Amino acid sequence: MNLLALQREMAAAVMQPLDGNDGMRAHSGDGRPMTAVAESFIAPNSRLSAFERLEIYNRQYWFRVLGALADDFCALRAVVGQRRFEAISVAYLTDHPSRSFTLRNLGSHLPDWLAAHPDKAGRRYRLALNVARVEWAFVEAFDSAERAPLTISQIETLDGNSRLALQPHLQLIALEFPVDDLVLELHRQQKRQTSEAGVEREGEIEKPVKLPRFRPRATWLAAHRVELSVYYRRLEREEFRMLVSIGQGQPLAQAIDTGFAGSRIEARHQTQKVREWFATWAELGWICAPELESLIKA
Repeated sequence: MNLLALQREMAAAVMQPLDGNDGMRAHSGDGRPMTAVAESFIAPNSRLSAFERLEIYNRQYWFRVLGALADDFCALRAVVGQRRFEAISVAYLTDHPSRSFTLRNLGSHLPDWLAAHPDKAGRRYRLALNVARVEWAFVEAFDSAERAPLTISQIETLDGNSRLALQPHLQLIALEFPVDDLVLELHRQQKRQTSEAGVEREGEIEKPVKLPRFRPRATWLAAHRVELSVYYRRLEREEFRMLVSIGQGQPLAQAIDTGFAGSRIEARHQTQKVREWFATWAELGWICAPELESLIKA
């Protein structure tokens, strides 16, 4: 094998899911014995066979990515339970293996994947999907870029044809359930348990947590970063829709119209609402000038 073929062969072997005993499977995805696959590019030593040497990498890869996913989605894990979460993780990572130099991006497809596989999360599927969306928004908000915001005095000079942009770290999420407080509490519990125990208790199976009864209620949420901390802020429907429209590059007047389309807020109160929202957005640093490239495309 040349170097590229060798790299691909080893990557496929290392990224192949483990068997039921957390060991390397006996056969590859194409049916070849893994002993033969390992021997084709790994030499045995005095203590380990080629299979056993390759198995070390196979196991460590999966332990690492499963652990990273559990860290980013600890609330989802608590909602569905450890066994189901592990099954979700293996199935998801089989469909979406790590493609980045950083584990930060590992869960980027998980909310969409979960939406396409409702059977994986069991009876709490709808709740779990909302929790996953909030948790991924946290990851995005925590380390996405930050640009210089516009001040309220700068915003006041704009007209209806002006185009604006949103901070890259601002994440807007439309939810079916108001799960933001639940996610925050579950994250606090996880942090507290880790701090008290030092390490997680190995071998102990965590059952799904007991939850208060959740009724569907449309909730609009913003996840944003202030210095090095992420915060959630609930939004009014019109406020959410206006922010989404601004982020899509709509002219300001069109974004306002989109926000209030079908709204129950009386027309005479809408101007005051817009002023209040922009004042809050400016204070939080959410509004930016659009990048030059986007203006040229528009």
